[in-house]
Amino acid sequence: MEIRIDDLSGVEIQHLIRHHIASMLDHSPPESVHALDLNGLKQPEVTFWSVWEDGELLGCGALKELDSEHGEVKSMRTADGHLRKGVARLMLNHIITEAKNRGYGRLSLETGSTDDFIPARIMYEQCGFEYCPPFADYIEDPYSVFMTKVL
Repeated sequence: MEIRIDDLSGVEIQHLIRHHIASMLDHSPPESVHALDLNGLKQPEVTFWSVWEDGELLGCGALKELDSEHGEVKSMRTADGHLRKGVARLMLNHIITEAKNRGYGRLSLETGSTDDFIPARIMYEQCGFEYCPPFADYIEDPYSVFMTKVL
């Protein structure tokens, strides 16, 4: 598996991001969906990566700089045909390493609170993330869970 910085211009990645947002809307009301669209992912404070193998898109993830010491994991998504193959963990470890390289002291994330997000929450817990109150501009929301990891 190869991780590469992605400019979001490819058809495959655009489709995966649209699918990601649609899936979030299937599990949460619109006001509780915090996934970034293509324009949001192209902002200067966001670095976006995709995971490929043999020319096939496996997944993606992004790191958003909240400030000089705090980053946020965004847009973690594995393509449906590649679930449970370690794609998300590979991407998350890449994001954690990049956050450390940037000198961040903390890395946080928001994910869903429903049962559909249990596998993601378990992975985040296994990677050292702990539950926390809302951070940045987030507010308490019954459809959101907030997690953070001290780096």
